[in-house]
Amino acid sequence: MTTTTVTGADGVVRARRSLPARIASRAGGGTLRVFLILVGLFWLMPTVGLLLSSLRSPADIASTGWWKTFADPSRLTFHNYTSLLDNSTITDSLLSTVLITVPATVLVVVIGSFAGYAFAWMDFPGRDWWFMVVVSLLVVPVQVALVPVAKLFGQIGIFETTFGVIVFHVAFGLPFAIFLLRNFFAEIPRELLEAARLDGAGEIRLFTRVVMPLGGPAIASLGIFQFLWVWNDMLVALIFADSKHPPITVALQQQVRQFGNNIDVLAPGAFVSMVIPLAVFFAFQRQFVSGVMAGAVK
Repeated sequence: MTTTTVTGADGVVRARRSLPARIASRAGGGTLRVFLILVGLFWLMPTVGLLLSSLRSPADIASTGWWKTFADPSRLTFHNYTSLLDNSTITDSLLSTVLITVPATVLVVVIGSFAGYAFAWMDFPGRDWWFMVVVSLLVVPVQVALVPVAKLFGQIGIFETTFGVIVFHVAFGLPFAIFLLRNFFAEIPRELLEAARLDGAGEIRLFTRVVMPLGGPAIASLGIFQFLWVWNDMLVALIFADSKHPPITVALQQQVRQFGNNIDVLAPGAFVSMVIPLAVFFAFQRQFVSGVMAGAVK
């Protein structure tokens, strides 16, 4: 608790804030804002260093640190990006990453939304038991399933295929998606759903016209998490993806193995692979914050 009641000598009961609350109130304003800005700048320093390194020539990278760029900004060049985009391996890997990430994200969001609504508002035999099974799947580590799933995919012919990577990400993304959306949908007032049913709305119309608009922030948050997880994944892609058309994370790792410490290739490649998730995050930033705040309030 942040406040306590104290009875003074005159018999009047006064509220007294705790020590952390008083410190927070005094530290608020300009001092706290400056501190948070400094923390943010420190947190962004590796990203800034990666960007500047990607704009430097191989000779400059080998001789001096990226912070020397501020002394002579005229030496920055986009030659590394031109060489990178002319590399068919990198461009193909970016396309492969998109072909994996987009379907895996869309399928998890769509299937998770339907399943979350069913577990929250539809009555069917064994609903609670099935939901417990879904929750129990959350504790299964990805590493435990790699070998048996690889054998299964090999037997059915989808090992080292884009489809196999998508199936793996969807299978391991659904338990969290169902758990998150079910809990969010369950907080929707029952009276609102009953009023829609009295107006003649069926389950499909109820889901699309009432539940989906109200659950938009949670669905957007789930989509961002799933997109970032799949886009930045390397372990699953390294094992299950097509070795001839690997995702960007595997392609960059292969560049390290082939050419050693070629930072002039890795820096622009890593920054390009980071720009797209950042663009997706900032595009849905409002929905993401709304979903987090709504879950906190509820």
